[in-house]
Amino acid sequence: MDKYESMQLFIHTSRSGSFTAAADELNLTQSAVSKKIAWLEKKLGFTLFHRNSRKIQLTTQGKNYLSYCKQALDEMTYIESQLKGELNAVIGELRLSVPSAMATQILSKPISDFMAIHPQLTVNISVNDRQVDLIESKVDIAIRVATLPDSGYKARFLFNNQSIMFASPSYLKDKGTPKTAEELTTHQCLVYSLKAPSNIWSLTDSNNTTVKVKVKERVKSDSAEMLLKMSLMGHGISALPNWMVKQHIDNGRLTAILVDYQSMSLPMYAVFKADGYQPYRIQAFVNFLAEYFQGNID
Repeated sequence: MDKYESMQLFIHTSRSGSFTAAADELNLTQSAVSKKIAWLEKKLGFTLFHRNSRKIQLTTQGKNYLSYCKQALDEMTYIESQLKGELNAVIGELRLSVPSAMATQILSKPISDFMAIHPQLTVNISVNDRQVDLIESKVDIAIRVATLPDSGYKARFLFNNQSIMFASPSYLKDKGTPKTAEELTTHQCLVYSLKAPSNIWSLTDSNNTTVKVKVKERVKSDSAEMLLKMSLMGHGISALPNWMVKQHIDNGRLTAILVDYQSMSLPMYAVFKADGYQPYRIQAFVNFLAEYFQGNID
């Protein structure tokens, strides 16, 4: 077996918390994961996990070896990048994880501009709204609404996603138009499931007072595009970034509501690993994005 691949599998398994979860995520059998970990333990001469029928837990040696594996793999990546000349030039493959709605509407342009400046760069774009593990997924930069819960990551602020509340004219004609934040409780709402809690909406009135409203979840989805489509078809009230819905409001297919309130604002970040073994293309692209958006977006 390959020790390098086994070390990567060990890191993944420790994060997943079980052989079965790791196997599902990596499209392997549970038996294959178990055998590879057992092989690595035999090569090392110590046990990495305490095992029982329901879960696994790192041993003391396993915790120490996990830290070593992360550092060793980062150093290996650094040396490989250095040999390829990637530490001082924007070349090689840039691997991005970006939210689905943003991918084509507001990120395709800066990505295209950056590629034009750096013709030796290739870009691998994964469109995914969920948080990702940068190490396990081999992603260089993730664009997300918040920092990832890991001290090994850095986050660079890009811009604020200013939300706007809206519904289709047909829905408002049938159900009525809410005049106050509190009236949202009587309406069908389309909510973003990756926001926790998804059923609590925060609005700020003209007196700068924040009002939190528990809304009825008619539709929940982790896809902003799905919420937009369902709203266009008259299924309820939703709140999405202004840049997603502005054209539909301008052409009358959607109607902005509660415009005297300031809706939720979600800061967008470029998230990347905090270690010093980073190809230059990563920091160069993060800096480029921050300058491109300049902390604001319509």
